[in-house]
Amino acid sequence: MVPEREGGRVERTPAGATATGRPAATGATAAGRPRARLDQPRPPRRRIVPEWDPEAFGRLSERIARFLGTGRFIVWMTIVIILWVVWNVSVPHDLRFDEYPFIFLTLMLSLQASYAAPLILLAQNRQDDRDRVNLEQDRKQNERSIADTEYLTREIAALRIGLGEVATRDWIRSELQDVLKELEDRRDGHGVFPAVAAERSRGRDVDDR
Repeated sequence: MVPEREGGRVERTPAGATATGRPAATGATAAGRPRARLDQPRPPRRRIVPEWDPEAFGRLSERIARFLGTGRFIVWMTIVIILWVVWNVSVPHDLRFDEYPFIFLTLMLSLQASYAAPLILLAQNRQDDRDRVNLEQDRKQNERSIADTEYLTREIAALRIGLGEVATRDWIRSELQDVLKELEDRRDGHGVFPAVAAERSRGRDVDDR
C-alpha cells in the first residue's frame, strides 16, 4: 500500500511494527514460547544436585573436628570397640553380628577415618583462611600505627625546632644575671657608673662658674 499524504507529509510505518504501533510478533513468540522480561529476575533453575549452605557445613565440620581432637572422643571410641569385641566373643553365635577377625569393625573404623580426615582438612582450611584475614588486618593496623608514629615524630621534631628559637625563662634569667653582674663589676671598678660620674663632674663645673 502507498502511504497516504497528509499536509504534504508521508507517514511511514516503522519496520517490524504493525499498523497499531505494536512490534510484530517474532517466530518464537508466535510459536507459544513466553517472551523474556528484562525488568524481572529469572526464576531459579531446578538442580539435580542438592544445595547446601557452605558456611553451615563448615561450622559443622569444625565442631566435628574439635570433638575428634579431644580425649572424650578417644574414650568413647575405646569403650565402643571394647563392647563390640566383648559382645561378639562372649554372646551366643546367634546373637553375634561380627565374628572374629571383626571385619565389620575394621570397615566401620576405616569409614570413620575416611570421613574424619576430610572434615579435619576442611576445618584447617577455614582456620587458615581466618588466620590469613587476621594477619592482613594486623598488617594494615601495623602500617597505620607506623604512619601515625612517623607523623608524631615529625611533629615533635618540628616543635623542638620551634622551641629552640624561643627565649625560655631560664635563658632570660641567666642573661639578666650576666648583665647585672657586668653592671656590678663596672660600679666596683669606677665607684659609680660612668654616665653618673660624667653628669656629676659637669654639674660641678657649672657651679664653679
